[in-house]
Amino acid sequence: MPKQSAPQELARIAPKLVEVTDDVLFGDVWERAELSPRDRSLVTVSVLAALYRSEQLPYHLGVALENGLTVEELSEAITHLAFYAGWPNAMTAVNQLKKIADERAS
Repeated sequence: MPKQSAPQELARIAPKLVEVTDDVLFGDVWERAELSPRDRSLVTVSVLAALYRSEQLPYHLGVALENGLTVEELSEAITHLAFYAGWPNAMTAVNQLKKIADERAS
């Protein structure tokens, strides 16, 4: 997987936020051996969907696919969390997953 990074255009406005995102979140936390990148992606996508963080969800759905999760597995995770995090959150997440899956299929 390519190294993740905060959007660099944000560095002009929030340089420290970009720095700690790159160094701590993506440079340390995502690299820890205790969870695989695949597992970290599943956790991240689940939390973003559950908390209705629809701005960041598409990026992390793409990362999850790159980290070895399948569309079917992500769909199942979203279906499962619908009962715990709410139907609207799950429907938003599955619509975003469909868009990404469609883009990658074409």
